[in-house]
Amino acid sequence: MRSSDTSHRSASRKRATAYGALAAATALLAGAVQAGATASADVQPAAAAAKAVAKGADPGALPVKLSPAKRAELLREANSTKADTAKNLGLGAKEKLVVRDVLQDRDGTTHTRYERTYDGLPVLGGDMVVDTAKSGKTEGVTRAAKSALKGVATTAAVKPATAERQAVKAAAADGSKKTGADRAPRKVVWMAQGKPTLAYETVVGGLQEDGTPNQLHVVTDAATGKKLYEWQGIENGTGNTQYSGTVTLGTALSGSSYTLNDTGRGGHKTYNLNHGSSGTGTLYSGADDVWGNGSASNTETAAADAHYGAAETWDFYKNVMGRSGIRGDGVAAYSRVHYGNAYVNAFWDDSCFCMTYGDGSGNLKPLTSLDVAGHEMTHGVTAATAGLNYSGESGGLNEATSDIFGTSVEFYANNASDPGDYLIGEKIDINGDGSPLRYMDKPSKDGGSADSWYSGVGNLDVHYSSGPANHFFYLLSEGSGAKVINGVSYNSPTADGLPVTGIGRDKAAAIWYRALTTKFTSTTNYAAARTGTLAAAGELYGTTSAEYKAVQDAWAGIAVGARSGGGGGGGTSFENTTDVAIPDAGAAVTSSIAVTGRTGNAPSNLSVAVDIVHTWRGDLVIDLVAPDGSTYRLKNSSGSDSADNVNATYTVNASSEVANGTWKLKVQDVAAQDTGYINSWKLTFP
Repeated sequence: MRSSDTSHRSASRKRATAYGALAAATALLAGAVQAGATASADVQPAAAAAKAVAKGADPGALPVKLSPAKRAELLREANSTKADTAKNLGLGAKEKLVVRDVLQDRDGTTHTRYERTYDGLPVLGGDMVVDTAKSGKTEGVTRAAKSALKGVATTAAVKPATAERQAVKAAAADGSKKTGADRAPRKVVWMAQGKPTLAYETVVGGLQEDGTPNQLHVVTDAATGKKLYEWQGIENGTGNTQYSGTVTLGTALSGSSYTLNDTGRGGHKTYNLNHGSSGTGTLYSGADDVWGNGSASNTETAAADAHYGAAETWDFYKNVMGRSGIRGDGVAAYSRVHYGNAYVNAFWDDSCFCMTYGDGSGNLKPLTSLDVAGHEMTHGVTAATAGLNYSGESGGLNEATSDIFGTSVEFYANNASDPGDYLIGEKIDINGDGSPLRYMDKPSKDGGSADSWYSGVGNLDVHYSSGPANHFFYLLSEGSGAKVINGVSYNSPTADGLPVTGIGRDKAAAIWYRALTTKFTSTTNYAAARTGTLAAAGELYGTTSAEYKAVQDAWAGIAVGARSGGGGGGGTSFENTTDVAIPDAGAAVTSSIAVTGRTGNAPSNLSVAVDIVHTWRGDLVIDLVAPDGSTYRLKNSSGSDSADNVNATYTVNASSEVANGTWKLKVQDVAAQDTGYINSWKLTFP
């Protein structure tokens, strides 16, 4: 749930760092379990969730529960036709498609996720999803990058050893220890930030500062040696030992002993690392098929909790989302408990396809809670689908996805000892005052997360830039304002001060899952996530449905895009809908709005809704100019802002400005190759 990066320091010194380990927590778990490779102890939540999702939805747009055999058949078919697909998509002669994943709707529409190669080199950020109707007609394509993949030199000026030295140096600067390249740098085409560039990708191993395994990916320009990007491959986290009560676990009888081998769920196994930090560990076994005693002093207790969390996560994805296992292939991951010595963290590692849990401070507080299992294993689902880059806005969306489905798993389990809630890590006394790690209704209550989107949100640590998406999910599920759910009080505000009506958690989760698996790519940012979830809501419930409008309003509630009524619901609005062309790499242009009839100064929450059509939004710098000429930066240019169009609502504290007068939207394209225009913009005085 929290990964290590440059901002990490140990929890004893600085708790509020980005990927840091957690402080002390209570570690007590009641976990007596019984025999048998059984199904979920309680399948009713699945039926209820499925019914809630299906209510009002287009039956044809709902996902098919693909068996591993059927999924394998679809993958074989996609592989056999990928050359024709590449040709139909107009890809160049040097481009080839690599099939990565496939999903199918009940109406026969197939969503195939591809990666690309260029002249035999892997293309990072070149992934795409192709939607194909049952008839075979291509219905849509979602691309991670809009640029054409052509004219890339494949001869490097920089030697691999130079890239390796730079990568190791970067890892050391991030606080890693025992650093060293896991393998020689590989030559790739880097496309995740726009123009395709020949580069090296180096993976640095060793350990991060808190003892977490290190998989730092560093991308180096093969022509200049400049570092282009880096991200952490280990997606790790922090949780607690839940009081889960007496639960039923899936086990297997081997000779005269039982093992923690859930044969009914793909063969998920739980191993004891016995405070080691490498290898698989020893499979838990016992003669009586009763595991743990509810105390951390019994090594089986953490294993029982981890095994239970894995089972509930498996059941949630299978019974609610129709997904058989993390990758959708019916194959289980595995869990390792008792990692390291007093290791206060937990992490998902896609390279071993496994979940690993530490024992917490003093080895007394295993981090094996239900929501941690759901959170961390969802990192595996994200890796197998959208592959959201673990940095910038896409990294925040990656983390939020894990919070969203970790929360969904907790509600799904319907465990009376741990009712579902919108609090992350709520059982850990991380701050010494009983407060949780993160809050979905108002993320800023944790002291670091953002409640709403703003132009610099991608510069935050991914666990804090996840805040707006967590807030969106809460608003979409439950709506704004004060309420009590399962005994927990919430009071969720909105960026524009206007109310949001929720559609229920199950429908919200279904929309996010469809967007994750069929719309999101490795470079999806907040603007593209809005586009993807709206498309998903439209396919499931229709573009005139209450669900579709709620998605619009929930995004507006975190300052991304306009309201379903064009921003309405209250206040006075002034709008300019005249198109203004934005010259490519040229001078700034402006669009004006005359505000009249107001008294006094503008408000501290002036709403600025911007609709710009553009082929590469990362080129754009956007300012609001007040009548006296004062400027307020709405958006900076960014090479990692890899999407088209700007459809966002910004909140500006303009309380020092006189309201009446001519306000201007100033836009400048600061880089070459892409074009667009201001479509419209609106000022709303609440």
